[in-house]
Order: sequence, then structure tokens, then C-alpha cells
Amino acid sequence: MDQPKLERLLRLMKMLTANVEYSVDDLADRLDMSRRTIYRYIDTFREAGFVIKKHGNYIRLDKESPHFKDISQLVHFTEEEAVILRRAIESIDDTNLLKQNLKRKLYSVYDSGTLADTIVKGSNSSNVHSLIEAIENHKQVILHNYASSHSIRDRKVEPFGFTTNYVNVWCFDTEDNRCKIFKTARIGKVELCDTDFQHAELHKENFIDIFRMIATEGGEPITVKLLLGRLAYNLIMEEYPLSEKYITKQDASHWLLDTKVANLQGVGRFTIGLMDDIEIIESPELKEYINNYINKYFI
Repeated sequence: MDQPKLERLLRLMKMLTANVEYSVDDLADRLDMSRRTIYRYIDTFREAGFVIKKHGNYIRLDKESPHFKDISQLVHFTEEEAVILRRAIESIDDTNLLKQNLKRKLYSVYDSGTLADTIVKGSNSSNVHSLIEAIENHKQVILHNYASSHSIRDRKVEPFGFTTNYVNVWCFDTEDNRCKIFKTARIGKVELCDTDFQHAELHKENFIDIFRMIATEGGEPITVKLLLGRLAYNLIMEEYPLSEKYITKQDASHWLLDTKVANLQGVGRFTIGLMDDIEIIESPELKEYINNYINKYFI
């Protein structure tokens, strides 16, 4: 297959798997192709084993198609995966002509501002797709049989964002009148409502720290400063790669982590596990948290 034809196929695939529905006329117009060419390419996808779905005049490539899972793993990255790839690319010598091409291709695949675009698999798929539709169209939804830690009941919400890999969805809870995070795996079924958003001005995602802890509504981030030895530095870079931007080298064997955390649980667990290689600097709340933890579980 020649390169121009392959590029057209890939562009068509991207549109057929987007969160916006297109008719054949829309596709032909946007891709500057004839309707006949669009139909021929769609037949090519079908012959390759992909499932084509039609809804009225609109057409889509089903993300549950055979082979699509493998493709999605190649072209979608979480934020941490993207950071690791960027590190590897940046380590290439600047004189290497391939470096800029690699960087351009990587940055064209993910959006550094959102970076949550991975393909959803399994039973969550239809619910997540419904939530995406609601977010795009500014519609309220009902989360049927949502299983919280305390109950299983319906929740009427306004969804407005996801965390990495669609594990959680940010919503404005119309009952409690505040923004919350809901785990997509705990939703029985998502029902789209006809009602438009009523509280869009209040939609706000809470802070998530480098240890993947989420701040509570109205909670203030806590500043922590840790002097890391080589072992602690290596482990935090491997396990929490987003910490890189908050670390500065102090000398040949010490690094300073200066960041804010949503709560003390994540950083506390990390510090307790490496107490002989970490010095707590100007973080009284963290010192108190660790002292209480030790008194509770070890004394």
C-alpha cells in the first residue's frame, strides 16, 4: 500500500473511532474524498476484521473489534507512560536526526493537558462511552446502582472529566451540590438525561498529587520537602514518574523533592518504607503523621 493511501486510511480510522459521530457525507467532506472512496475504505476495514456499526446515517468503527485492543495499546498512553517515553527520547543525543521526529510523533499522539485517552475495555465500556457523550453534550446523567462504601443507589450528576484511564469520573452531584469523583467500575448503568447542565459554573476537578492521591472538596494541598538518597530517588522516579518536575539534585547522592500533596497517605507510605534513606525537611504535618503511624502500629 502506498503512503498517501495509508495516511488516508489512518485519518479515516481516527474519525471513525472519535467521540463524535460522522455520516459518510461528513467523512467525505472532511477528508476531501468521494463517497465511493469512503465506502471502499470502510469495506477494507470490514475485510480486515473490524466491526462497522451504523446508527441512522452515522457510521463508526467499533472499539471492541478484534485487533483494536492491540492497536489501542500501541497508540494511547497514560500520562506516566508518556513521561517515561519522553525521558527515553530526551536521552538521545541532540545530533541524532531522528530525535525531533520521535518527539513530534509522540506529542501528536497525546495531549499533555489531558493525557487520559486510553481505550476502555470490558463491562465499563458502554458506561464510559455514555459519560463521554454526556460531557460533550453537557447533559446530566443518572448513575444507576452506584456502589459506594456505604450504599448502593442511584445518583443524578453532571459529569465533566475523567482521571487517567477513565478509572474515575469527575461529576457535580446534584443532591449534595458539590463536585465528587465516582469510580466508573462501581456504576451499574449510565442513563443519559434530556436535562442540560444546571451547575456548569461550579464544575471543578480537585487536586491530584504525584502519589495519585485526590484532594477532598475544599481541602488545602500540603507542602512536603524530602531529601532523598539514591535509593529513594530511584524508586520515586520509577514508581511515580510525575515527581520528576519537583525534584532538584543537591549533590552527587542527594535530591530534594519539593511538592504539594492532596493528603499524607501516599507520601506517608512512601516515606515510611524508606525511612533510612529519606530526611523530612520543613514538613511538620508529615512528621506528625509518621509518628502517629509508628505509635499506632509498632509500639
